[in-house]
Amino acid sequence: MMIGVLCGIVVIAIGIAFIAWAYMAFTRRYNKASRALSVLGILVSLALFAVVPFSFHTVDTGEIAVVKHLGEAREIRTAGTHFDLWVTEKYQVYDAKVQNLDITTAAYSSDAQTMTIQMTMQFQIMGDRVMDVAKQYGSLEVLQSRIQAIAIEKAKATLSSYKAMDIISDRAAMSPAVEDAIREAIGDGYYVNVVAVVLTNIDFSDAFEQAVEEKMIAEQLQLKAEYENQTKVAQAEAEAKAKLIAAEAEAKANELLEQSLTDKILREMYINKWDGKLPSVVTDGSVITDLTGAPAVE
Repeated sequence: MMIGVLCGIVVIAIGIAFIAWAYMAFTRRYNKASRALSVLGILVSLALFAVVPFSFHTVDTGEIAVVKHLGEAREIRTAGTHFDLWVTEKYQVYDAKVQNLDITTAAYSSDAQTMTIQMTMQFQIMGDRVMDVAKQYGSLEVLQSRIQAIAIEKAKATLSSYKAMDIISDRAAMSPAVEDAIREAIGDGYYVNVVAVVLTNIDFSDAFEQAVEEKMIAEQLQLKAEYENQTKVAQAEAEAKAKLIAAEAEAKANELLEQSLTDKILREMYINKWDGKLPSVVTDGSVITDLTGAPAVE
């Protein structure tokens, strides 16, 4: 564009010079040859101004231009400045960068639950197939519309093979499944590379989402009750086991104690405990005798 402007300025300067020459040629009555040359110079300057500045075309980085000669696509131009006569050559510029296509559509699960899905599709036209895009679709907008229709169709078909609860519980797996279906459907036939497809939102009806929420709450309460019950059972079992271990330990101790209490040990224990006083009452099993002098009791 800057080159075209500069060329226009130069042509205008040349034209002004020829106009000045013509003015002098006619006012000072120069010869006919000078007058004719000045007029010719003005006409040539006008022709150059009409053609040259507007025939410089700039293609920016990330763009590809298709050159159409009288409406027929013939050549492509990549980034840079090119000279093609604007009278016969027209530039149709295509954005060759990655394109974002935001899609919102309704869909159904396999169990007939309605949902609204939002997804973002990223694609990029093939640089070496831009001529095919121009000939078959005419513009990137028409191609994009076709790709969007395919993306919607494949997203609906993919999600319709899953139940609603499976979609909710495994949303992370939905994007790859939808992307694979769209990528396979588009392939190379539409002259684009599918970069990525991401499901950004899946929104079910309010009634269904409320039912799912209530179900999840009920399941959580049930799990909580089961956990508390298992905890109580485990605690009771632990207490019973502890008591059993204590009882077994006590029985074992008593058994060992009983085995260790021989007659000799018992006599020694008795002697150690005796305070040196004789008993005041004795018995042979049938008669009790009071050694203090009281009458015997039979």
